[in-house]
Amino acid sequence: MPTPSPARMHDFEVVSNEPIAQGIFALTIRAPKLASVLRPGQFVNIAVPGNAMSLLRIPLSFAHADAAAGTVDIWYAVVGEGTERLSRMKPGERSDLLGPGGKGWKIPAGCERALLVAGGIGVPPVLCLARELARGGIPFDVCMGAATAAALVGEDDFRAAGADEVRVCTDDGSTGYHGFCTDPATELLREKSYGYVATCGPEPMMAKVAAAASDAGAPCEASLERMMSCGFGACSTCAVETVNGMQGACMCGPVFDAKEVVW
Repeated sequence: MPTPSPARMHDFEVVSNEPIAQGIFALTIRAPKLASVLRPGQFVNIAVPGNAMSLLRIPLSFAHADAAAGTVDIWYAVVGEGTERLSRMKPGERSDLLGPGGKGWKIPAGCERALLVAGGIGVPPVLCLARELARGGIPFDVCMGAATAAALVGEDDFRAAGADEVRVCTDDGSTGYHGFCTDPATELLREKSYGYVATCGPEPMMAKVAAAASDAGAPCEASLERMMSCGFGACSTCAVETVNGMQGACMCGPVFDAKEVVW
């Protein structure tokens, strides 16, 4: 995998910005230099116009970077004032961002099969990884979940990426398995041999996936969500407790070796 490029400022233009599920939007931006250097699992820190009192950028993962088209697809949940302003950005509007940020996924050498576990808005960085695995000819299975069917995103995309099996779960049972995606993930870890497990979503979910992977003897990485206010290690707002001490998610992550995280 290529060495990650250092984070830089990039101007971008909104291509599209539309709702794709309950409370979730898909933003496509045109930023050619950024699209050519982003790697699966990294993030961008976006300046959202519209509030002069808001000084912080919004850190977001991405679902796809198309170097040929010069575009980046970002899926995000509207959860506060900043993302609500972001949801109002229209095609043709411009701003800037800092990226690529952090360290992404690291597929182990010799991996013959992978298991991907994604919950809620944790789907985008895992979907990026799915496409990377497909390009490398590595088969993979997916367990994905959401609170309800209306909030589920990415099922068709995982299938299009080439997943051998996609197990869908919802908390309320409105589609797929009624319950958390940690249950079918644990079942798959007992049924099959995996050389790599990757997960992103709610932290309790990732902790259970990490434990199940450890029990199965499979290496596991987890993409952690933190408020990465500056995006380059200066503000210490994104600290993650690890066995090696506190580490900043924006520089040492957001993808961490799951066995090094103090869950």
